[in-house]
Amino acid sequence: MVKKARILGLASNLRRYSTATTLRRVADEGDWLYSSEWWGKDDGSDAQTVFRGVSDKGNGVVSVRAYPSSRPEKARWHEAENWLQRRYAEINPIGGKQGFRVIGYQWRTLHFNDYTRQSTVKVMAAYRESDPSSIIVMQQPHCLAIPYVKSMVSAGLATLSCVNFDLSAAICGKEPMNVLCIGHGGGSIPLFLASKIQGAVVHSVEIDPIVISASTKAMGFPQYAVMTKSGERACLSPDPASEVLWKGIHERIQLHESDAEKFMSECNTLYDIVFIDAYDGEDIFPNKLWDPDSPFLRALGNKLHPVHGTVVVNLHSDVDLSDNNSSGSPVFHVLPMGKYVYNVCRAYKDMLLGHTSSRGGLAYTVSAPWVCNTSFVVCRGFGKSKDREFVLNSLLSKSLEVESMVGLPFTCLEYLKRGFTIVS
Repeated sequence: MVKKARILGLASNLRRYSTATTLRRVADEGDWLYSSEWWGKDDGSDAQTVFRGVSDKGNGVVSVRAYPSSRPEKARWHEAENWLQRRYAEINPIGGKQGFRVIGYQWRTLHFNDYTRQSTVKVMAAYRESDPSSIIVMQQPHCLAIPYVKSMVSAGLATLSCVNFDLSAAICGKEPMNVLCIGHGGGSIPLFLASKIQGAVVHSVEIDPIVISASTKAMGFPQYAVMTKSGERACLSPDPASEVLWKGIHERIQLHESDAEKFMSECNTLYDIVFIDAYDGEDIFPNKLWDPDSPFLRALGNKLHPVHGTVVVNLHSDVDLSDNNSSGSPVFHVLPMGKYVYNVCRAYKDMLLGHTSSRGGLAYTVSAPWVCNTSFVVCRGFGKSKDREFVLNSLLSKSLEVESMVGLPFTCLEYLKRGFTIVS
């Protein structure tokens, strides 16, 4: 989840940051330029609540709020309508021509306890002309909104490319890429990776069934991805609308309702890359996900590829409260490598790479721009060099290749070089 900016005294600056780049041409629909559209007021008074449920997993009240999106402009909606028509014709070649109409685009944000913002996605709503009641809501998989999510994806893919994992073969579907996401939220990372990388098989693990319902019912995540506790698809076959929208993407995603520790101990998959973004209703990263003695870390070590396995963890940056400034207001300083972040990083590094790191490997952190989050990355097989400039230049060089191969709508550089620190 995204660190609450008002805790760090940043709320008053959000619009200033988001409008500072209005003069440049922006192709990324999830650019921070548009953050003022989805940030909203803390009390939700400027939003429409489209989902609300009560969790028994420690997340309190789970809700989804909707805000209008300015992109794509209405003049471009026909492009999506034509795409839907072509997709319908592909799966129903003898079904005749079917027209579609786009209703609009919205930002939808997932909240716990009406306070913490856990996820932000963009959705498109449309309907078939022959049946105006047949409204479909589709999460836009190409759009990553919150900066720390882009930081996680940029760092993870660039690091994996640095350890001789054949990302290009995975992108075109020639080689598999096993991905695990712990903490589902709205499902933006699973959908983004599955849509951009044809060989990606993504397992997403979420402990809270209310969050899963919010994702599939209000945030446009494909229902067909949901798995039963016995490991079968909850839906025996995808519905026609899902076939039109997802073109097989949904068949490479599995959404499991499970405790992360239990899932890791029971699964039989060896994962190439793991993304961890799991915060509860109290805005806390559970201790059992980073305790050095936890069964979770041991199980994760056993299910991570021994040669190139990479783990990316979203963490709240530490904060230092200094003396008041001249106006009498407290001054907050973000510490990307403060005591808390360092302790979590050491736990992962020691367990996954070994206390002596004799097998090689790398652990580092980067700071996400505009928000107070730190992405921690630990990777096996990176080599033993700990020279900061060498490692950073290697990652930045690979990030340019990743941008081109994956077709990212944003630049990795912005999300890799900020506050880059090697964990010793």
